[in-house]
Parts: sequence; C-alpha cells; structure tokens
Amino acid sequence: MLSTPHRRTLAASIGLLLTLGVSTACSSGKEEVTEDTVGKVDGKISITYLQKQGDQEYFVGEAAGAKAKAEELGIDLKVVNLGNDANKTISEVQSAIAQKTSGLVIVVPDPAVGPQIVQTAKDGKVALLTSDDQICTTGPNPAECDAKDLVPRIGFSGEQMGTEVGKRAAEEFKKAGFSAADTRVLSAWKQDVTVCGDRINAAKKAFDAAVPGVKTIDVPTDNTPTGAQDKIAATVTANAKVKNWVVWGCNDENVMGGVTALQNAGIKPANVVGVGLGAYLACKEWQTDKPSGMKAALFINGKDVGALAVQTMYDKLKNGKDFPQEAFAPTTMVDRTGWKSSGLTCN
Repeated sequence: MLSTPHRRTLAASIGLLLTLGVSTACSSGKEEVTEDTVGKVDGKISITYLQKQGDQEYFVGEAAGAKAKAEELGIDLKVVNLGNDANKTISEVQSAIAQKTSGLVIVVPDPAVGPQIVQTAKDGKVALLTSDDQICTTGPNPAECDAKDLVPRIGFSGEQMGTEVGKRAAEEFKKAGFSAADTRVLSAWKQDVTVCGDRINAAKKAFDAAVPGVKTIDVPTDNTPTGAQDKIAATVTANAKVKNWVVWGCNDENVMGGVTALQNAGIKPANVVGVGLGAYLACKEWQTDKPSGMKAALFINGKDVGALAVQTMYDKLKNGKDFPQEAFAPTTMVDRTGWKSSGLTCN
C-alpha cells in the first residue's frame, strides 16, 4: 500500500495529466495506444513484463510461463518485479520505453497509475497490454470506467471464477451440515482492485442462490496472508458467538489468512469451509493428513496467463492482430483428493 504522501503525489500527477487532456484526447486511450500509434515490428521483438508482487507464487508462475513462451517465439523478454510500489511502476515503464522495448505487459500495484501509464506508452509509441488486473485510460478507478476505456487484458474471468468458488462453498456448506443461523461468511479482498470485486460479487451471488439466508461479513484486506489474517482475526473476535464459518476471497492469500485466523481462535477445521482462489497455498494444507479448514480451491495457473499475454503481444507486434478486449485462461476446481492430478505444482 502507498503511504498517504505518496498517494497525494501520485494523485496530483494523475490529476495534472487529466487536466492536460488524457481523457479528452480520444474516445479510447486503448485505441490510440494499441492501434493508431503502434505498427508491426520488423526484426527482433522485445517485451517488458512488469508485475506487482513478483515474488508471490502465482506471479512467479506467470513469469515462468511468459519466459517459456518468449523462448518459443524467439522474443527478448524482460520481467520486472514492481512489488507494491506504484511510483516504481511509472519509472519502470519510462525505463522500458527508453530501452526501446517493443511492447509492455503490466500488472499494476495500484490502478490509479492507469492514465499515466497509458499516456506514457502512447507517447513512446509502445503497445500496452495488461494482465490480471484492469487499468483505465481515463481515470484512476477501473470500476468507474466505461468499458471502451479499459486497456485490453489477459487473465481470468472474475465472474466465472467467483461463481465457481460460490458454488463449491455452498456444496461444502451443505456437506458439513451447517445452518444459516449459526454460520457467517467471511468475504475478504482488497477493495480497490476491480477484478477482486468481480470475483467476490459472483461468489456471493452463486452462494446465496444455493444457500439463502447466510449473513456475509465483508473484510477489507491488502490481499496478503498476514494482512487478511490480522483483519479476519479482529472480525472473528467481534463475532465470538458464531459457530461455523465460510471463507472466500480474491485470492488464496485471503482465504489462507482467514483459515489461519480461525484456527488460531480455536475454531475446529470441521467448523470452517475455506474455498481458495489460486490453489497454490491451499495445496500446502493438503500435503499431510492433518485436517484443515481449507476444503477446496480454484486452480488458476499463472503460467497460462503469462504465456497467453506474450503470445497476444507477439501476434500484435508481428502480425498486426488487434488485441482482444479480454482473453481468459482456463480454471479447475481442486481439493485434497484431486489436486495432484490437476497439474498444480505445490512448492
């Protein structure tokens, strides 16, 4: 998370850009950046892949998939870990353009940098594609952005993922014999990340359709295990009379943090239904016979996204093929009994 002074500086710079005309230069920043000012590349193609939280297991896999695809296609690929630093995002984009990269694929730490990234890519005549998280050409909040002003994205369908999580959570709820009266849902996510909201809303809709009447407690987090654990621990303490818990979130980190917080509070695994999203942390709970509140997880393979993003950028730069507005990689629901056969690698 950015500190308040950094956020103010960033907001001021974005506001200046918008005043200068980022939002009025064209009906869609995407069209100008990816179609009007970027032509085919003759000769060697170079791509810079900038990732938030590059040491997170999902993004490590994403980078590996991108590198494998780049090697297959004969592309020069540079992967940059942005951590959670929005200011570093801007400087690394500028650096990549100065080094004559052909295209940029980016997972932003903070969507507020979107308009500045779009303008910088446009000025540098560099193709821009996002993976995982959305950014808007005309404002800092993708949730308030017109669909035509969202930068093309490679990733997963938030609605589809959330629906699968909600359905499985309902199945596990029924299997455990829980009742609506003595159960609460812990729904945890970083609330300024649009794709997280898509997942959470779909999970709740699917769950409520199958199991009506269960109250949901929304928990804002930073999408990390420790951040989720701390926030959920406080929530559990404030709801000490609740017997059973269902936990879902934007990613495995949120659910794992929730399951750990409940365990530390003395809640038995039999009274917890955690359904992860990612499966890269959930699977660690299943490597022994020890009971766990993590009952299932949706396996999302970062390697697939990284490879698809590089292929999509290559098709644009080499063959002039327009970016799809969104392209999705496949997902698979896994649990203790079947995760090994799914192709999931648990490190």
